[in-house]
Amino acid sequence: MHIAKKGLRVLGIAESFSGRAVSTLAGIVMRKDLRIDGAVFSRVTVGGMDATAAVTGMVTDLDRRDINLLMISGSVIAWYNIIDPEAVWKTTRIPLVMVTYEESEGLEEEIAHHFPGDSARMEAYQRLGERRPVTLRTGYEIYIRPYGLAWGDAARLCNDFTLEGRVPEPLRVARLVARGVMRSGICS
Repeated sequence: MHIAKKGLRVLGIAESFSGRAVSTLAGIVMRKDLRIDGAVFSRVTVGGMDATAAVTGMVTDLDRRDINLLMISGSVIAWYNIIDPEAVWKTTRIPLVMVTYEESEGLEEEIAHHFPGDSARMEAYQRLGERRPVTLRTGYEIYIRPYGLAWGDAARLCNDFTLEGRVPEPLRVARLVARGVMRSGICS
């Protein structure tokens, strides 16, 4: 991947969750010049373990060979539905960056409390590994987990796709679209 390439395309995936049985995922394809170049949608079960399949399914549904990077807002979505980035990387062969926005002591206690005895969920969470902070040129800090690309390249791409604030544009737009679709009831 040529990270300096203007035509580089990111599929940004974000969710909108509002206490329902399912959470809406929106994926926005965005070029490095910030032009939107496609969209895809999916749903995941709140409290389920189908987030990884939903993300890989979104890539399959797009059926595009020009996506250079997946950027996903969060690794634990829809009330502890954990995305397995290693499985996403192995299935799609597209590098990915999981982006979060706040410091955290971890979710082990919460997972154990809400899902007692669910060793598969706990192991999936523990396999995520550590996040590393990135200070964006906007002055905000985000936390990333890159897979299939170097940490420095992942940090640079997060910077390149952030206009203001702390949310990279593909994720900001995907979140807005997911919220609109969820509110419309189209994916409920």
